[in-house]
Amino acid sequence: MRNLSFFERASRAFRDHPSLCKVIVVATLSGGGLVAYADAKTSAAAPSVVQSEGEIKKKKVVVLGTGWAATSFLKNLKNSSYDVHVISPRNYFAFTPLLPNVTTGTVEARSIVEPVRNIVRKKNVDVSYWEAECFKIDAQNKRVYCRYNQSDLDGKEEFPVDYDYLVIATGARANTFNIPGVEENCHFLKEVEDAQKIRRGVIDSFERASLPTLSDDERKKILHFVVVGGGPTGVEFAAELHDFVTEDLVKLYPMVKESVKITLLEAADHILNMFDKRITDFAEEKFKRDGIDVKLGAMVVKVSDKDISTKVKGNGEVSNIPYGMIVWSTGIGTRPVIMDFMKQIGQGNRRVLATDEWLRVLGRDNIYALGDCATINQRKVMEDIAAIFSKADKDNSGTLTVKEFQEVIDDICERYPQVALYLENKKMRNIVDLLKKAKADVAKESIELNIEEFKKALSEVDSQMKNLPPTAQVAAQQGSYLADCFNRMEVCDENPEGPLRFRESGRHRFKPFRYRHLGQFAPLGGEQTAAQLPYDWVIIGHSSQWLWYSAYASKLVSWRTRTLVVSDWIRRFIFGRDSSRI
Repeated sequence: MRNLSFFERASRAFRDHPSLCKVIVVATLSGGGLVAYADAKTSAAAPSVVQSEGEIKKKKVVVLGTGWAATSFLKNLKNSSYDVHVISPRNYFAFTPLLPNVTTGTVEARSIVEPVRNIVRKKNVDVSYWEAECFKIDAQNKRVYCRYNQSDLDGKEEFPVDYDYLVIATGARANTFNIPGVEENCHFLKEVEDAQKIRRGVIDSFERASLPTLSDDERKKILHFVVVGGGPTGVEFAAELHDFVTEDLVKLYPMVKESVKITLLEAADHILNMFDKRITDFAEEKFKRDGIDVKLGAMVVKVSDKDISTKVKGNGEVSNIPYGMIVWSTGIGTRPVIMDFMKQIGQGNRRVLATDEWLRVLGRDNIYALGDCATINQRKVMEDIAAIFSKADKDNSGTLTVKEFQEVIDDICERYPQVALYLENKKMRNIVDLLKKAKADVAKESIELNIEEFKKALSEVDSQMKNLPPTAQVAAQQGSYLADCFNRMEVCDENPEGPLRFRESGRHRFKPFRYRHLGQFAPLGGEQTAAQLPYDWVIIGHSSQWLWYSAYASKLVSWRTRTLVVSDWIRRFIFGRDSSRI
């Protein structure tokens, strides 16, 4: 049979399926138009750069990783005075919030990935990429050591790379908590490859359970899917798997539909405990209606190739649960290269790298860390309370008036964001209310505080300090912030834009990083999603599912991936999910 051309295949498809002509034409034209527009716009905005012989040598920036933080940094970096080298064993960016969709075929794996070379090739910055893994960071000599892991290069797999600035955005790995058997027997859901393995494993389970030689007990064991972890990823995967089973697989495997069971294990008292209680309650009730067995207070103590052992948090009762597949989604762990680096710089007792509010690794001004591999070590107000008082007390009277304090309050709130958060939580209009409360005189307009009264006024402020969650939203904002700092580094060296240095003279070079929470979603299956938006706004149901579609489509990294993902959603609505094991 001769090979048909593209136009012949398209013509035959329209002829054989006339009812789908409009859908295909609209999807094709819309997607093609968006891609063409994006390509034309990018090409026009990014002319090529030729470095002349007399040009000043560029600073070398090495970026480790191609995840959310690194990609956001690369996309927003516009200053052409840097020579950027990206090093990562993964030559693409993956839109990880859609990984649960990939596990069931709702979205194809290639639809959520964008090659990193596509992202950087049209930028007005010198950017090169090497597919390798960094296995050692030498901060003293400003050098990283890398290894190419794909094939044997006759001793040329390892190579060093020098840097002027290092951006560490390696992400994290799954956290097994050193529980025996987890690494050997569980599936994780951190990478695209993980999602593909889970998808093949689910189909394999149904195919094996359909064999005529198996008993009912054997079928029930094979088709028992256990999800460990009641956070957003675990809950979304359980919901997505339930939809896959009830909407698609039971139609294809009717003889085993009564044997399928999904169990969700959570060590805490509730699933989605980082969400509003209204969302938590709704999710637990919905899973109960859907037949998903949610076991709360169940701590995993051991995993074998046959069963998973759990201990009830209250009475310590241990039970063994037979399973066919386990998906482990219980938090993040530190990568070996980061653990070695932390020991090198005196942070060996920490879980992740500690940075200051400007994302600089503590004690290393030329090394930045962002995303899941790092946490901001927010400085406490009480550590600098005497310096703040001294800086504000311009007349050296030993007391602080409201007027004097108001002159530095913007710098204080910018340097110590917990102050503004404290005022908001206590429903105080401004800092004057806080000072009046400390003076125990809310009626008096003219207030003067000595150092002890000033300490009393701010004594509870540091209680509002919280670590940022390890989410894509945080990592993306950090990457964008750091790129903006690099874009304006020369300008801010001459004209600092940050808050006052309370312990020193002058101002900080940049404003510190400030995370802006834009909300979060928890897809619960059945075209229902829970959305927790700013200002305590909670939406649950079908309407928020469409909000989820819109938000995620807009956050995809390119018009190509937007078109592919939306096309996958349309395909799933029309044809259902594919059950082929490829």
